Amino acid sequence: MAGWQSADDGGQVESLLTWIIVGVILGGRAGFVLFYQPGYYLAQPMQILRVWEGGMSFHGGLGGATIAGFVFAWRQGIAASALGDAMAMVIPVGLFLGRVANFINAELWGHPTTQPWGVLFPGYGSVCPPDWAFECARHPTQLYEAGLEGALLGLVMWWLVTRLHALRRPWLVTGVFLTLYGLARMLVELWRMPDDQFLAADPAGYVIRMGEFGLTMGQTLSLPMVIVGAALALTAWRRPV
Repeated sequence: MAGWQSADDGGQVESLLTWIIVGVILGGRAGFVLFYQPGYYLAQPMQILRVWEGGMSFHGGLGGATIAGFVFAWRQGIAASALGDAMAMVIPVGLFLGRVANFINAELWGHPTTQPWGVLFPGYGSVCPPDWAFECARHPTQLYEAGLEGALLGLVMWWLVTRLHALRRPWLVTGVFLTLYGLARMLVELWRMPDDQFLAADPAGYVIRMGEFGLTMGQTLSLPMVIVGAALALTAWRRPV
C-alpha cells in the first residue's frame, strides 16, 4: 500500500498494533469516563484505573486508535490516508467478534420484546418492566450490531476495495466506514437498552430530547461520525484519480 516502507513491514505492523492497542484501551476508558459516568469517576478518580472491572466506550476507543494511528504515521513517514483506509478495512472483523462476545457474555442487550427471536438473558437482563405481562425476552441487539457493523459493513469494505478499487481514492474507505458504522449504530440504538444512569435521567434514556423524540448517547456520539464520514467520502469520490 502506498506510503508503507518495504524494508521492515513486519516490524512496522507489530509496532502499529502496539500503538493501536494502547490507543484503544486509553481512548475507550477515557470515553466511558467522560461520556457515560463522569460524575461517578470525578468523585472516585482512582476507579478510572480499574479497567479490568469493565467500562469501555467504542467511540472513545476509535478516537484513541485514530490519534495513535496519526502519531504512528507521522513518526514512520506513512501517509495518514493509507493507514486510515487500511485500518477501516479490517475494523469490521473486530466489531463482529466483539459483538458476538457481548452476546455470549449476556451484556448490552435490547428492550423487552415478544418477537420470536427474543432472547432470555440471565441476571438483570431477565428483569421486566412492572407492566410487562410476558416472559422478559429481549432484543439480541448484540447480534443486530454484529450483523450490521461487522458482517454487512465488512462486505461493503471488501466490495469497495476489490470491485471499485477504492484505495486509489485516499480517505474513501475511511469515509464510507465512518458513515455506515454511524448509521448502523444509530439504527440499532432504537432497540438497545440505554445505560441505567441515562434511564434515571430520562424515561427513554435520551441525552438530547426534542419533544417526543430524542437521541441516546450512542446516537449522539455516532452522528458526528456520519457527518465527518460523509464529507470524507464525498470529497474523496470527487477527487480525480
